[in-house]
Amino acid sequence: MLLQKIIGIVLTTAIFAAALIAGRVLWVHYMDEPWTRDARVRADIVNVALDVSGAVVQMPLHDNQFVKKGELLMEIDPSHYRIAVEQAEANVAARADELRMRRADMDSLVVSKEARENALQTASTAAAQLQQAQAALDAAKLNLERTKVVSPVDGYVTNLSVFRGDYATAGTAKLAIVDSHSFWVYGYFEETKLPHVRIGDQAQIRLMSGGELKGHVESISRGIYDRDNPQSRELLADVNPTFNWVRLAQHVPVRLTIDQVPQGLMLSAGTATTVVISPSM
Repeated sequence: MLLQKIIGIVLTTAIFAAALIAGRVLWVHYMDEPWTRDARVRADIVNVALDVSGAVVQMPLHDNQFVKKGELLMEIDPSHYRIAVEQAEANVAARADELRMRRADMDSLVVSKEARENALQTASTAAAQLQQAQAALDAAKLNLERTKVVSPVDGYVTNLSVFRGDYATAGTAKLAIVDSHSFWVYGYFEETKLPHVRIGDQAQIRLMSGGELKGHVESISRGIYDRDNPQSRELLADVNPTFNWVRLAQHVPVRLTIDQVPQGLMLSAGTATTVVISPSM
């Protein structure tokens, strides 16, 4: 009986000790180790706006299409801009003729010094008017060239909502392109875990879709929006707290560079990930 009691006490003590150790390990893992489930895949989104206004006459795209840099995205009706170029060319020709005439008059004058100076001034004015006409022609040609909108990057057209026949206004973004070479990850780490995060630390990025990526810490944000001071928003990251009725550690954005993407794995900006940092020794 005594032996059984001793064995029971030893087993109970061992189980209790194992529970304490397991609890301590779990506590350190969840509270101290640098990892977070609050992370997002990000990418540079290029908002394509037009330099000229007009009706869309070509739209050789479909939603989510991959386009290469320099590929035609859309074309604005060039009719008005061709006419503007023709008018500017005619104006340049007229100004050039006038300048030649004024210079010929100046060279043929055998009169007083004052009359010759007046002729010289008239020729200078004609030369300036020719320069203005040439600048107007260059601007007209540029506007005609800009009726064809090309992709500034390699990427994916997303959320396409412009179609042939739509009227496009200069300066207004008409479509968005996700730069295919710009994917990265933003991990939002509790401030209590930041002391364990260093620039250059290796990171394991686990997508909710099941894929895994390798990366490293590129930078750590030096400021977030203070919700207790609404006047200080400026352009700082606004990270929503998980709960707002208790005082929790703030979440600070950590930017991660993606070093390796498995072949065939599709990345989509905005998708959720888990990030685990391996602190450098």
